[in-house]
Amino acid sequence: MKAVIMAGGFGTRLRPVTNRIPKPMTPIANIPMMEHIVNSLKEMGITEIVSVLYHQPDIITNHFKDGKDFGVKMEYVTTADNYGTAGSVRMAKSILGERFILLSGDVLTDFDLKKAIAWHEQKNSKATILLTRVDNPLAFGIVITNEEGKIVRFLEKPSWGQVFSDTINTGIYIFEPEVFDYIPEKQDFDFSKDLFPKLLEDNVGLFGYVAKGFWKDVGDIPAYRIANLDAISGRVALSIPGNRIDVVGRDIWLGEGTQLPEDYKFEGGVLLGKNCKIGKNVFIYNSIIGDNCVIGDNTRIVETLMWENCKVGEHTVLDKNIICNDVTIGNNSYIGENAVIAERCKIGKGTTVKPEVKMWPGKTLEDGAILGASLVWGDKWSKELFNTHGIVGIANHEITPEFAAKVGAAMGSAFGKGTTVATGRDGHNVSRLINRAFISGLLSVGVNVQDLRNVPVSVMRYQIRERNILGGLHCHRSPYDSRLLDVKFVDGEGMDFTVAKQKAVERNFFREDFPRAEIEDAGNLSFPHRVLEYYKDGLVNFVDSEKISKAKLKVVLDYSFGSASNFFPSILSEYNLDIIALNSYEDPKRFIRDKTSFDAEYKRLGDIVKSLSADIGVMMDSGAEKIFLVDGDGNKIGRGDSQAVMVHTICKNKPGCKVAVPINSSKRIEKIAREIGCEVIYTKMYNRNMMQAAEIKGVKLVADGEGGFIFPEFMPWFDAMASISIILNLVADKKLCFNNIRKNFPEDLRVHKRIPCDWSEKGTVMRNIMEHSKDLDIELVDGVKINMGKDAWVLLIPDSDKPYFNVYAEGKDKVESKKIAEDYKLKVNEWKK
Repeated sequence: MKAVIMAGGFGTRLRPVTNRIPKPMTPIANIPMMEHIVNSLKEMGITEIVSVLYHQPDIITNHFKDGKDFGVKMEYVTTADNYGTAGSVRMAKSILGERFILLSGDVLTDFDLKKAIAWHEQKNSKATILLTRVDNPLAFGIVITNEEGKIVRFLEKPSWGQVFSDTINTGIYIFEPEVFDYIPEKQDFDFSKDLFPKLLEDNVGLFGYVAKGFWKDVGDIPAYRIANLDAISGRVALSIPGNRIDVVGRDIWLGEGTQLPEDYKFEGGVLLGKNCKIGKNVFIYNSIIGDNCVIGDNTRIVETLMWENCKVGEHTVLDKNIICNDVTIGNNSYIGENAVIAERCKIGKGTTVKPEVKMWPGKTLEDGAILGASLVWGDKWSKELFNTHGIVGIANHEITPEFAAKVGAAMGSAFGKGTTVATGRDGHNVSRLINRAFISGLLSVGVNVQDLRNVPVSVMRYQIRERNILGGLHCHRSPYDSRLLDVKFVDGEGMDFTVAKQKAVERNFFREDFPRAEIEDAGNLSFPHRVLEYYKDGLVNFVDSEKISKAKLKVVLDYSFGSASNFFPSILSEYNLDIIALNSYEDPKRFIRDKTSFDAEYKRLGDIVKSLSADIGVMMDSGAEKIFLVDGDGNKIGRGDSQAVMVHTICKNKPGCKVAVPINSSKRIEKIAREIGCEVIYTKMYNRNMMQAAEIKGVKLVADGEGGFIFPEFMPWFDAMASISIILNLVADKKLCFNNIRKNFPEDLRVHKRIPCDWSEKGTVMRNIMEHSKDLDIELVDGVKINMGKDAWVLLIPDSDKPYFNVYAEGKDKVESKKIAEDYKLKVNEWKK
């Protein structure tokens, strides 16, 4: 007699435990679940086993191979498509010419299968379903039999009103080969839904045998963890690896190479795998620890399942968790009840993972972080919500409606009940969805909301500043990654949140302490009118619209399918321009341009400018914050060149003024300004810092070197529509001629290298940099900038959002710049160690 093990399921309900292995290979008491089934079959004398595979088949075949090491003969049938339970078994017909027993690879049982087979033979049954009785049969198929055991009725996953019995289908079947006549080949065909009703209809012998013993469907996370505890508690008869130590009130199994300290404190059943190291004063209760695990001193582990090669720090608490392979948990951490940590996750020191949270494979939790929501697709979860761009995450996966409502409530709590904030968004559906969730959170704590709906972020900033609104937020798709959503947070001045304001929101978010408004005090939602008109009047009155109009300029303008296409044409109409508009309608699906498409559109813009003899070409980014320029000959003006051109132009027209640029800017900017008698102020490389620089007395321009410009005399933030208007004013006034200015510019000689650097290594690198440069000429505006004389310099700065370290270098020529950058790249790699 042969056995068939169904092992092709995806294990979706067991994710993230089954993200990298098929469900039958998940361990029960440190042995794969399917291996327990194989051992059970061997003990009853069934040694010829056919495994039906579909999802991740290689993991199963590589483990069992031909079965020789397990005392059985293994054969495999891998289906090319999902043919259902019966349809998949039909693929094995050629090797199942005799009676066979079929088991699911995700069921834990100690039924006496010999008795079931004998009963099947006695009844002369063609198909026998093994049954068991359970307290709650709702999730299973109910089966009703007559006195002879013949099945008369069954019902798949009934409602309580349909529960006619507590006897359910266990998914274990005994079949005669004749049943294959009822199963079509290569079709989706299920045992319960298709085959069994057909056998009943044709009055073929279909019987139900009520088996006695343990049975559990290991179909979801709670069932999987409890099944492991059942194994070590003795509720199910399984072979448990290791040497058993009989101690009153405790059952302890020790794997080879594992020794216990004298002061261990174990209660209930405890299984320790091979070569484990257990620290001093460790308390473990009803838990399973896999091979090669290290547990730090004074750690407490309760009803937890831990797989292989894990490392748990000192003074850490694990409470009813599942910890998969190769997980590292730092000292003084707390993993809350029923949390699941998937393979290769790294959890920093002093962290908290809240109850029911799941971390998907390979994720990182920084030191001191508090994880309150499942970390599914992101690379890491920081102890800080905000990064340099606000809050950034994968739309509807990391930044979900639930998350947004919670952040909205945290933000509203920081502002206070009765205050007013504004919200805005781009035109994408997911931005609308998340924006409304933020609004719900704000309203729930009694904050009033003015929803500006689909507006560029610069228009929202203007509305907030000019209408004395306390602050706001703007949701829009990232211009760099189609998966990501950016949420910018703005204060009452229209500028990005200060660190203090970010921390206030974070404290409320992580504490989850929101003073919810009473029913009559919920916030009021309004939709202001004339938002564009206010912005338009302010901008048109700032520039010399009459001078622009008289110049009769021809301009090619690429809107990049952004929301500015809904606003800017009305403003441009005041300038009497000959406008050739490209991509001039909003299309949320085309907001994002990768480098290839960006370069192609930029070249196209230049070609059109040249062919039409236009005066200037401009491409906006989809968020209407940055611009990319083309001169009258159709030549692209690179971002660094546009920074230099604008610095030169403003310095010429504002003698003695100050201009601000980020610390990684080329030294040529300083040369250009100094020759005209103006001063350069260096800022940090983040938008908020550049906005703050715009408010320094005497600063007339902030240029980020990436296409972003701030003209503080208008407003202190990046605004593509304002930048274009001011540049048109300068061109019309004959104060700006790209070609003439660029001819005499020194070359931008900078080189940038990006070096992979784990979060845990960044502090070590920075310490080594400071030691290395203690006797050198350094600037500490942002990172460490080492001045080497004769305008040569290197800037070393860790990436604030990703696991990288940045090296910017500039020398007397490109050769020297590359050498400096390469030398310091090598040093950074050495310092990491």
